[in-house]
Amino acid sequence: MDTIHSLMYGFSIGLQPENLLFCFIGVLIGTLVGVLPGIGPIGAISLLLPVTFRMSPLSAIIMLAGIYYGAMYGGSTTSILVRIPGEAASVVTCLDGYQMAKKGRAGAALGIAAFGSFIAGTLGLVGLMLFAEPLARFALKFGPPEYFAVLFLGLTLVTFLSGGSVIKAIMMGAFGFILSCVGLDSIQASPRMTFNVLYLWDGIDLVSLAVGLFGISEVLINIEGSAKPELLEMKMKLGSFFPTLADWIKAKGAILRGSVLGFFLGVLPGGGGVVASFLSYGIEKRLSKEPEQFGKGAIEGVAGPESANNAATAGAFVPLLTLGIPANAVMALLYGALVLHGIRPGPFLIPQHPDLFWGVISSMYIGNVMLLVLNLPLIPMWVQILKIPYRIFFPLILLFCLMGSYSVNNRTFDMFLMTLFGIIGYLFRKFEYESAPLLLAFVLGPMVEANLRQSLLISKGSFLIFFTRPIAAVTLTLALILLATSFVPYLKGKNR
Repeated sequence: MDTIHSLMYGFSIGLQPENLLFCFIGVLIGTLVGVLPGIGPIGAISLLLPVTFRMSPLSAIIMLAGIYYGAMYGGSTTSILVRIPGEAASVVTCLDGYQMAKKGRAGAALGIAAFGSFIAGTLGLVGLMLFAEPLARFALKFGPPEYFAVLFLGLTLVTFLSGGSVIKAIMMGAFGFILSCVGLDSIQASPRMTFNVLYLWDGIDLVSLAVGLFGISEVLINIEGSAKPELLEMKMKLGSFFPTLADWIKAKGAILRGSVLGFFLGVLPGGGGVVASFLSYGIEKRLSKEPEQFGKGAIEGVAGPESANNAATAGAFVPLLTLGIPANAVMALLYGALVLHGIRPGPFLIPQHPDLFWGVISSMYIGNVMLLVLNLPLIPMWVQILKIPYRIFFPLILLFCLMGSYSVNNRTFDMFLMTLFGIIGYLFRKFEYESAPLLLAFVLGPMVEANLRQSLLISKGSFLIFFTRPIAAVTLTLALILLATSFVPYLKGKNR
């Protein structure tokens, strides 16, 4: 009853006109970002982070969260119609979604993706409500050694589940740690790696780093890339978006399995929508009585992954709001947004800011309904937007990047820094180094350092403190085992 009462309290906040407006703006921008190949939710949130500084913390988080799960909805549109995923979690949807479109069943594919996303997103929110408060109460028992161990496990999982080379992911994480150390030492207040540049005494700005790595580099990659994608020419009526009874019978199991799998993978650091969608596709293919149909237009191949990546977005909020630990790069940006607004995510967030916690949850319910109602009728409009030349889009995005970076501290130095990170991010992508571990390590770096130093102060310099406390010992041992197994392929000579 307490949960239902709290949810009603959240709806009384989420349904306020201002919050409804920012929820609508967030899901609309998120869908547009998902539809347009290239930008992605990380780039969009990075770009809009400075815009939220003059907003209330609740409205800011409602809008940024709306961009995140809205992008998960929109990503399926281009995957199905153009065979180009709007964001990484929709890559696997291309396989069967595009084949369904070629067979004249684009409406059914888009419909099952939208309905599956709605069901999975709602189930994920129920999981978020059920798990968040118990986990927050459990986290109150944590001290610095336990926090350090959990943070270390989180970073290990990020590299372990990385889509590319584990060695490269570890290198990027290490680079992120180094960047997080720039500025004044948090305990002794002595400058570190500032190179006598006064602007660096406050450290590297998160917005400049994120916009450069993800926004600028994305534009540079797209400018270098190929021309416009070829659109399937088709006319779709609203009625064609509703799957048939036979489609529902085939897809219902995939939607439910994808929802559960996506939520729990979303909770794990490093899991996220990408891993969830690929695993869901593999499970559905293995369980199917007609696995040979996968890749040729199987509706389960659309329903499962799309459900999984949407449920993962709700799951990712659990560690952020209850432990103060971002599970992926998008959550790292939301963590930064909360801190910039003076709110520290963690076990005390729910008791100290119940309006924010329940307001955000209720807004996600509302946003899911908005997406379902708005998206299907707007699909013809999204198709028309895809025809706009990129040479018009990209200069506007670059200008917006520069304005956003400057507006944080009103200094041109941040614009130079952002441009530098944009070039670095472009080179990273050319040489297949993922920027997500760098951003996560940059955000988590000060927390890791603070908890490590506090633990060593408590133990008077002994590292045994991490192995004499049960939670820290089990967590740290698990992290070390995972880290060691990451190197097994290299020891066997199988470089991946």
